[in-house]
Amino acid sequence: MQRPEAWPRPHPGEGAAAAQAGGPAPPVGAGEPSGLRLQEPSLYTIKAVFILDNDGRRLLAKYYDDTFPSMKEQMVFEKNVFNKTSRTESEIAFFGGMTIVYKSSIDLFLYVVGSSHENELMLMSVLTCLFESLSHMLRKNVEKRWLLENMDGAFLVLDEIVDGGVILESDPQQVIQKVNFRVLQSAKEQIKWSLLK
Repeated sequence: MQRPEAWPRPHPGEGAAAAQAGGPAPPVGAGEPSGLRLQEPSLYTIKAVFILDNDGRRLLAKYYDDTFPSMKEQMVFEKNVFNKTSRTESEIAFFGGMTIVYKSSIDLFLYVVGSSHENELMLMSVLTCLFESLSHMLRKNVEKRWLLENMDGAFLVLDEIVDGGVILESDPQQVIQKVNFRVLQSAKEQIKWSLLK
């Protein structure tokens, strides 16, 4: 019998496509009920991160796989998630075969999306890091007006936390340090080029 680790793991988003195309599936072990196989661990834990305003309109969004390939599909998904979560007090939702953790702040809703089998604590650590990093960057004013004025910084924060669906950092202090370093490097480059002109 071949061990499950020997089978190639599809890149994020390919799993559903391979299943629909009738691609080969690893054999089920002897005595193992069909459909009850453990998922192979993956670094690709985040499907999407997005921030909506209190009307459900997108302010910032990054999708890390092809679950929602078009902008229209992403917007429909975001609106449906907002409608399901905007009036509840919980922090976790299950929607469309995905696990979603979320947090609201004044007039913003922050969401982190993972697959249905993803660990909610991992997703929550990303959400907490995002919120605390933005809070530090925006001087504790995590609201729409300040976010819109600092959108470049918000994207830098998100890029330091998640890259291609892989969690890079979950410590807000480390994220802020890295963002400040990148901003400083960028400023030095701009000064250098302006002196050379």
